[in-house]
Amino acid sequence: MVYSSPMGPYSIYLHIPFCLHRCGYCDFNTYAGLVDLIPAYLDALCAEITWCSRTVGKRLPVHTIFFGGGTPSLLSVDGVARILDTLTANFDIVSSAEITLEANPGTLSLSYLSELRQAGVNRLSLGMQSANPSELRLLERQHGFEDVIRSVCWARQAGFDNLNLDLIFGLPEQALESWQHSLELALGLHPEHLSLYALTIEHGTPFGRWVERGLLSMPDPDAVADMYEWASEQLENNGYAQYEISNWGKLPCIHNLQYWRNLPYLGFGAGAHGFAAGKRTANVLSPFDYAQRLRTGSESPLNEPEFPATPATQELISIDRSTEMGETMMVGLRLVQEGVSAQVFAQRFGQELDQVYRNQIQQLVGLGLLEWAGNERAILRLSKRGRLLGNQVFMQFL
Repeated sequence: MVYSSPMGPYSIYLHIPFCLHRCGYCDFNTYAGLVDLIPAYLDALCAEITWCSRTVGKRLPVHTIFFGGGTPSLLSVDGVARILDTLTANFDIVSSAEITLEANPGTLSLSYLSELRQAGVNRLSLGMQSANPSELRLLERQHGFEDVIRSVCWARQAGFDNLNLDLIFGLPEQALESWQHSLELALGLHPEHLSLYALTIEHGTPFGRWVERGLLSMPDPDAVADMYEWASEQLENNGYAQYEISNWGKLPCIHNLQYWRNLPYLGFGAGAHGFAAGKRTANVLSPFDYAQRLRTGSESPLNEPEFPATPATQELISIDRSTEMGETMMVGLRLVQEGVSAQVFAQRFGQELDQVYRNQIQQLVGLGLLEWAGNERAILRLSKRGRLLGNQVFMQFL
């Protein structure tokens, strides 16, 4: 089967599900104590990449690659290089491709980062989360803020000029002053990008069970809103442009823009998701099952997987135009400046934005949650108030 995409270059997400310790708030597809499986997992990951490329019928252009997890920095540099070599052999990786690797500060060294940069990784995302020791203990993080400082220094020495720091706010009983202190220390490290996430208590996690038993309090929504608004103002004052609800940068993350513009990406690895050729894919969760399926190529629930599916694909969903329009609105409105372009929407779907969603837009603009920007209502985007109530806005389009 040959598939020709009309939507420009692809992005590739690689899921590395291994951790030394699984944090109590984590709801991602991650596993502790399975590092011995990494060699077999790398074999499977490279096999899936090759399988996907062969079923496309041509070499797809790729402009971003993202190693996520889990803890991708548990991979050896040779392992990372092998994956990149496999991608290069199967796809047309543009010369300016953004290649990101997520890393936990406590897993790094100067030599590792230097070799990683030489292997082609050019963007690093560090899971700082907090600078407060008690908050890091609550989050069950395996590092201190001094590890973050060392990691940033080593990364600069290794040649990384595009760094992101992840932080979490809205922790149970977290004081505004504590959050301010963490963010100010993060700013003192001069990263090019910051991702700030409000803690979500997910059902089935240790945090979720502790809340159910009364051992942990839910974050106070008013306090969370205060933290968010203070951070937005502080980051703007420090020269960081907010381009997405949770992201600020002097350099935006091109890979994440691919998601928010609802453009095609391929997901490889256990539990990875993808969107290509009008279909959404979801891989089998278990890294053991994932490796087995790629060894045999015969245990997928799909009889003969065709692009974008592989033997690891557990779920394949065709997206009709109406659903794709709704998803484009949901993710596009997260881009607080860019929003959803009326012209791009019409070019993509052959219908006018303010006709398809006339009632929703009128209602949400009337409530002060959405606004038109640009000449002749060129862009629909969240208002500043709407950024605090984004989920209530997004659900109107699904």
